[in-house]
Amino acid sequence: MRLFTAIYPPAEAVEHLTTRVAGLRLGAAAAAGTKVGMVDPAQAHLTLAFLGDVAPGRLVEVESALGLAARWSRDTRTAAPRLRLTGGGRFGRDRFTVLWADVGGDVEALQVLSRLIRSRLRHARLPYDERPLRPHLTIARPGDRLPPADIEADLAALADYEGPEWPAGELVLTHSEPGPHPAYHRLAAWPLG
Repeated sequence: MRLFTAIYPPAEAVEHLTTRVAGLRLGAAAAAGTKVGMVDPAQAHLTLAFLGDVAPGRLVEVESALGLAARWSRDTRTAAPRLRLTGGGRFGRDRFTVLWADVGGDVEALQVLSRLIRSRLRHARLPYDERPLRPHLTIARPGDRLPPADIEADLAALADYEGPEWPAGELVLTHSEPGPHPAYHRLAAWPLG
């Protein structure tokens, strides 16, 4: 099973961003029926560690490692990290273009939590992607279905975006099913604050 750990923003924060995105060229293209790969707001998340394919028989080990990381994080903090979606950016070019919202607030706490998770996974000899954490929330995967000028205009329009602040209250283990209509299933969660 394909797994990752994430923090899911509350519906109000996602709705605030969704309203802003609807006013962009990307949002207008989606409303007009262009397949710009908009992320389902109900699936919006911040990935902290991507584990990739893990045998179902190792799920208990994954949950134990994540529980230890979340408990240590909770024990060393007095409150959940406070975050907000802010600004935006792009990964890739042409048909590989992905637009995302940046994360502001107590980002250092996310970095620490991500390192804790990876340390616990490494200790349990579980797989994970070693690329450094770049906290973001994917908005869309428009690929090359939008002109580059529209992408640039949307990035400029997102530059001053600042969503509402919210507490990152739980760490979630998620099973992802990739494909044209990806699905995410929450398997377990641990409180952070």
